[in-house]
Amino acid sequence: MILPSGPQATALAARLLRDGQAVALPTETVYGLAADAASREAVAAIYRIKGRPADHPLIVHVLDLAQAQAWGCFDARARALAQAFWPGPLTLIVRRQPDAPPWACGGEPTVGLRVPAHPVAREVLAAFVALGGSALAAPSANRFGRVSPTRAQHVLDDLGSAVPLIVDGGECAVGLESTIVDLSREQPVLLRPGGIAAEAIAAVLGEPLRARDAQAPRASGTLAAHYAPRTPLELVDAAALPARLAELAARGLSVAVWSQYRPARAAVWQPQPRDAHDCAHALYDTLRALDAAALGRILVERPPAAADWDAIHDRLGRAAATFADEAP
Repeated sequence: MILPSGPQATALAARLLRDGQAVALPTETVYGLAADAASREAVAAIYRIKGRPADHPLIVHVLDLAQAQAWGCFDARARALAQAFWPGPLTLIVRRQPDAPPWACGGEPTVGLRVPAHPVAREVLAAFVALGGSALAAPSANRFGRVSPTRAQHVLDDLGSAVPLIVDGGECAVGLESTIVDLSREQPVLLRPGGIAAEAIAAVLGEPLRARDAQAPRASGTLAAHYAPRTPLELVDAAALPARLAELAARGLSVAVWSQYRPARAAVWQPQPRDAHDCAHALYDTLRALDAAALGRILVERPPAAADWDAIHDRLGRAAATFADEAP
């Protein structure tokens, strides 16, 4: 069932969540598949519906910093980032409180926490808390490893009747998942670029973010291959697009292209925005549209090598990695 956001949808969502069911909700980043983070059975339903590996942690969504501190251990750095960027698209990885439920943590001693900014997500969270709940585990509302949903219809396309309710809050404003910062160790580490720029985070901390290393805790969306359409996807430099299209045509493959300018031989083409914010907003919707064309390959023009494009590079790189061995 898809219901437009409003009092009826909020009340129904909160009751379903209280009863241990999973509900799809809009956030400012992507649509999330939410369930009671304190319930082992409810969290297990998320993993089952998504087909997600049990050791891959979820992000726990709370209303405010006070609720977050009931789940995780916040030092001065974590409090500073929470005060600067919450509500918003920033997930903080901190040590889990000893008595906090572990079900959403994938076996890690840490927990990922976020305060969403989307009014619908906040309304449902508040209604759930009013019924006795505390927090919602909410990964993206799609099959594991596939393109994240930014519209209610995307959720329905992916999950169908596996979810009893999808609350329709329109398109997601950001269109990419949250930035994830690990604060569980001595130095802050960027685990995933996203809706908050690493430079802005570093400015609040007064120190740069280190790159992800082998000792980093597991976190959502950090596997090498992820965010992938079913159609094999390649990242190609703009200058190399015509030659690559010719090679694929010679092999009898029809190709969908996302690039700034329409190349010859493209069976389907979508214009790629030149602005990083606009490109992020359009990314998943465009990949889904190109995938729906059911052609032999998707070619994506490699975005500019600039800091504000980091999150887009990250998502496209992981999407292309899924099919790297299929693209000679």
